[in-house]
Amino acid sequence: MRECIRSDIEGRSGMLGGHVIIVVGLAFEARIAAGPGVDVICSGDGRDLPGKLTAAITNARKRGRGLPGIVSFGVAGGLAPQLPSGACVVGTHVVSGSRRMPTHRQWTEKLVQTIPGAVSGGLAGVSAPVAHPSAKRELFDKTGAIAVDMESHIVASVGLAEDVPFAAIRVITDPAQRALPPSAIAAMRPNGTTDFGAMFRSVLRRPRDLPALLQTALDARAARASLVRGRYWLGPALV
Repeated sequence: MRECIRSDIEGRSGMLGGHVIIVVGLAFEARIAAGPGVDVICSGDGRDLPGKLTAAITNARKRGRGLPGIVSFGVAGGLAPQLPSGACVVGTHVVSGSRRMPTHRQWTEKLVQTIPGAVSGGLAGVSAPVAHPSAKRELFDKTGAIAVDMESHIVASVGLAEDVPFAAIRVITDPAQRALPPSAIAAMRPNGTTDFGAMFRSVLRRPRDLPALLQTALDARAARASLVRGRYWLGPALV
């Protein structure tokens, strides 16, 4: 069934006049996002993302390829208490520090109308994981954003600077009321892949992490399934 979905994704994306750039933070997100008509940038820890994204936009323009827009795509932490794992959020704006950067209005509206069950709201952009429920509550109260991730603020900033439409599709993996265990954070490599050895060693040092880590795995499974569905519906809603 999944292969059928991927084929349909590729067919719809390939009908575009130019390549959409999809930005993700993790390797598994990149595999879901990939397909003809799409250029995927996996940012990992995000340190090189502004340069990579700006270079990709410049190269697309030099080659005379159309550039309909850029998309921030992947999982996110929940900030709004009502959002469960697997909830699909279409960003209306991105908050980073004192900046509030709106996404492309028509594109965002089309995504909300196209993706079944999607909710819309603000995203908070950060440079490091927001792991604890108290930190999530503080960020929610401060920004009003309903989800948080580590790529959307960079995509928004570059999109505005380069005058390229941008949108954001994010799926909740760790809800607001749940902490992201240290063992899960320890497994994140800078290149966006998962270091299972580091996770295992962290659990050995902190066995109390195991119940939370198992819950995180269940949340991640729900998020991954929702992300595949979101990518399927992204095709018909591309600008």
